[in-house]
Amino acid sequence: MNTFLKRILIFLSIIALGLFLYSVFIENIFAKRLSPKDTVEFKLNDLKLEVFYNRPFKKDREIFGALVPFNQVWRTGANEATTFETNKTLEVKGMPLVAGKYTLWTVPKDSVWTVIFNSKQYSWGVNAEMKPMWDPNYDVINIEVPVQKLDGPVEQFTIAFDNSTDNLFLTMAWDAIKVAVPLK
Repeated sequence: MNTFLKRILIFLSIIALGLFLYSVFIENIFAKRLSPKDTVEFKLNDLKLEVFYNRPFKKDREIFGALVPFNQVWRTGANEATTFETNKTLEVKGMPLVAGKYTLWTVPKDSVWTVIFNSKQYSWGVNAEMKPMWDPNYDVINIEVPVQKLDGPVEQFTIAFDNSTDNLFLTMAWDAIKVAVPLK
């Protein structure tokens, strides 16, 4: 092997080692995430819905009104902004939501939540000051849904689709709270 090829291989090996060390020690890619990523899907006939979000844990904390303040926009999960995607136009509490990908934001309150479908895609849920990156100029739907009190606490924030009564709902539950967004 000639000297030029040896130098290129050594150079590439050093770069690979550097990238590996960076990913392990700086980005900590092998560490377990505090709020794991999850994707929830719903398929019925030719309808396909998908929600991507991060699932924080309760960990004996007071959630709504404390960790997640009342009357303020919440990224609806942790880390990256939560996304909702549909391949068909839906009706959300009487309002049309055209096929596409949206970010999902909420404003938790004591008896109702405001649920917001926003057309802008955000790389993260909050900025450096921990303020939501949400821009209201891109809101497509803004609805209120009632809060349901649960008998027991939900330890990890959970988003799901509920079609058990032949009516489709997007549900969000955490701590002793659940909200259900009607979808048609």
